[in-house]
Amino acid sequence: MTSLSTHVLDTAGGVPAQGMTITLLHDDRVLFSGATNEDGRCPGLKDIAVGAGAYVLRFDVAAYFRARGHDLPEPPFLDVVQIDFGMTETGHYHVPLLVSPFGYSTYRGS
Repeated sequence: MTSLSTHVLDTAGGVPAQGMTITLLHDDRVLFSGATNEDGRCPGLKDIAVGAGAYVLRFDVAAYFRARGHDLPEPPFLDVVQIDFGMTETGHYHVPLLVSPFGYSTYRGS
């Protein structure tokens, strides 16, 4: 069994990114779409059946920051952050996102 989770931290505000829309795709098919909770997590991801293969996580960054009152340029520097990643083995994959209006980082967490 393979499982997937994510966690989004708003590094501009120093808080979890509550209310950010996230979409998970596999083979151009939407497997999950939802918003982060008060801790910046999407608990519904754990219920999605995933296995080995290529996946995409899309994070609606500009919409999140605009909703929090950030004055972003048009077009924004970061609109949607897309992370293309692969899963090759059974186990848990954690794909966190640390993000501000002008930069982001990610890694394979635990």
